[in-house]
Amino acid sequence: MSTEKTGKTDRTAEMETFLSVACTGSLSAAARELDLTPSAVSRIMTRLEKRLGVRLIVRSTRKLRLTSEGESYALAARRILKDLADTESSIASRGSPSGSIKVTTATAHSRLTIVPLLKEFLQRYPDIRIEIDVSDQIRDVQAGHVDVAIRFGQLPDSGLHARRLGETGRVVLASPDYLAKAGVPQTPADLAHHNCLDFSFRRLEPGWPFRENNQDYMLAVSGNVIANNGETLVELALQGIGITRVGCFHVQQALATGQLVALLEDYNPQDREAIHAVFIGGHTMPARVRVFVDYLVEKMTGKAKTAD
Repeated sequence: MSTEKTGKTDRTAEMETFLSVACTGSLSAAARELDLTPSAVSRIMTRLEKRLGVRLIVRSTRKLRLTSEGESYALAARRILKDLADTESSIASRGSPSGSIKVTTATAHSRLTIVPLLKEFLQRYPDIRIEIDVSDQIRDVQAGHVDVAIRFGQLPDSGLHARRLGETGRVVLASPDYLAKAGVPQTPADLAHHNCLDFSFRRLEPGWPFRENNQDYMLAVSGNVIANNGETLVELALQGIGITRVGCFHVQQALATGQLVALLEDYNPQDREAIHAVFIGGHTMPARVRVFVDYLVEKMTGKAKTAD
């Protein structure tokens, strides 16, 4: 790879060089990765900073650090290079989608819903590769970290596109062993005397919702364990550690077999969390992402409609 051009600047190669420096934290490491000399990488960085009129990296004796301008440039560079690669891939595929799709979804939802659907999808589109990021935390689609995010609940305002895949309810529950020791809460206020196991990340609506005297409200809860995914909270509840509130899809079997007991159902607001596939749409949307979202809608809702 060479970015030492005369005349017109190769800005794409500059972006690749800058991102390599940003990721490795070292000019010499970036040089090895790009098959360039360290002095060549240094000249490229100097030329880039001079043209932009700002400092993108702060050099120290230990490791390079991005400035705030450098962070902004890195975000834009990743998007530009990804869009370029997607465009070339889409043109080269000539209607046969190919390439990699990074999908993020909640832990249990991945195991129970998404994974069972992948075999048929990959048979339909053998040139597509799926990378699954299993986490209940929200990944940044806008920044290009993932292509499709399966999200639950209210969506924040953004420039992203979303397709509805379904909905799920939520339930407060505990194991019979825990209830035998700690007692059964009769009202939401009783939860103040119980060990409540909650998610570690902040949701748009913090707390647990209840309905009492025809009034909906959020109740703050606390306990000695928090977790970043629903499956862990369910396992903690099964072990008799406390009370938790999770999506119904997590616990249908455990409730049916009596391993877990639903609580405070008279106060359940019967809130339904919508499930959406969130992605960057528009005319630049890669064909592989489009067919994947369409496939999820087809299989999870029974509707065949094209994403845009």
